[in-house]
Amino acid sequence: MQKVIEIDDERKLQSLFDRRISQEVDGGVLGEEYNGYIFRISGGNDKQGFPMRQGVLTNTRVRLLCKKGHKAYRQRRAGERKRKSVRGCIVGNDIAVLNLVVTQIGENTVPGLTDDTVPRRLGPKRANNIRKLFNLTKEDDVRKYVIARTFTNKKGVTVRKAPKIQRLVTPLTLQRKRQRKAAMMASIKKNRDEAAAYKKVVAQRTAEQREARRSMISKRRSSRRSAKMTAEQAAAK
Repeated sequence: MQKVIEIDDERKLQSLFDRRISQEVDGGVLGEEYNGYIFRISGGNDKQGFPMRQGVLTNTRVRLLCKKGHKAYRQRRAGERKRKSVRGCIVGNDIAVLNLVVTQIGENTVPGLTDDTVPRRLGPKRANNIRKLFNLTKEDDVRKYVIARTFTNKKGVTVRKAPKIQRLVTPLTLQRKRQRKAAMMASIKKNRDEAAAYKKVVAQRTAEQREARRSMISKRRSSRRSAKMTAEQAAAK
């Protein structure tokens, strides 16, 4: 839940100046109705609408080179960076809106904020979170404890809707895991056998080329010898 509270008294806001984002503030400085409350500064905007950014240790505006994931910047193209104006994380008198998070509730209730509780509409979806919620063991069936909701659709039929459990270990998932492992091992064995066969063929071809070269060299030598002997015999005659 959230609520916008306007404070016009500058003296109450003096105690917030020079505070940084993530620092905690005693709620009593903002008024007697907040005695006992502890607020944590989570952000804000200055009077021109520029947002405060964590880590920028100044109480003025600066121009930072922003990229994907930075606050107050959405990239239009992949890898695009752009220089944008952001407000520092130190609170000053130019801040128009300051975001505070209640970390501790005080004596009095704040109407519209702490006087009512809103129950969670959806339950946990992950198997381990369901076990943690109901204090279950690994042997218990998680599917029996899924928090489902019943509602009436447009046709007037009562429908029960439950979330799909994530990371649920079943015999089918274990079988798929074994199949993936077996397929991976078969692929490794196949690649290993193909590599060994390839090395064998390469070694065989290399040996054949080497033998062919040796035979060619020996033929050349024998032809040279025969030509030399023929020349010597012709010279002797």
